[in-house]
Amino acid sequence: MVLTPLPDSRTEPDGSAVIRVLSYNVRSLHDDTAALARVIRACAPDLVLVQEAPRFFRWRKAAARLAKSSGLVVLSGGATAAGPLLLCSLRARVERTEDILLPLTPGLHRRGFATAVVRIAGARIGVLSCHLSLQRDERLAQADRLLEQLASMGVEHAVAGGDLNDVPTGKAFRHLAGPLQDCRAVAPWGGELTFPPDEPRKRIDAVFATPGIEVLGCGVPAGLPGVSDTDLRAATDHLPVLAALRVPKDHTTAPRPGSP
Repeated sequence: MVLTPLPDSRTEPDGSAVIRVLSYNVRSLHDDTAALARVIRACAPDLVLVQEAPRFFRWRKAAARLAKSSGLVVLSGGATAAGPLLLCSLRARVERTEDILLPLTPGLHRRGFATAVVRIAGARIGVLSCHLSLQRDERLAQADRLLEQLASMGVEHAVAGGDLNDVPTGKAFRHLAGPLQDCRAVAPWGGELTFPPDEPRKRIDAVFATPGIEVLGCGVPAGLPGVSDTDLRAATDHLPVLAALRVPKDHTTAPRPGSP
């Protein structure tokens, strides 16, 4: 199946930015990293919200290799965010980054957020990658903390996404989809289900956008030129979610380099 075209990244005449955002759980790069890089490259993202990035021995080098093989650069996150990682194209100008560790529940995995504020064309965008808990109550608390984090970033427009470990009818997913746009629900494109990759049965990976961002299309890019089913199955244990978004021009003044 060949998908209908998804808008390419571009700068609009009014200064707004059409961007591609990819969310992808990479399972600590334990699978076919060449296939993973081919999928990411074919999606041509401006921003990649990674989950389960390498967190241990030489994790920074592993993240750098993934970025280089995908034609991107490391923006933020990794072990310092307990797994979430942000990659970006050179189209993004970085304003600031912050890695956040969430409260640790004894007996459960440490979780965190990788966050950044970037400017692309005339748009100023908050970005957040997350991997929520397998435990229901902790997952809901983390979803609430995610919304608080977006509200504290000082941006009008933001995108967030990741492996939610929850389905659209779940409490945490619905908690996020209330104030935010669930991009797949707003503008369906491509496939819907994300896990597992061989015979997907659940949609537990998602991209969200704040109100004011126009969602042009969102879904699993199976059938996108350059994305083969073989690579999707070999790359990792989740399917990626790709969104095309139009972000309005920001009218605030960009801070000068070195300014507080």
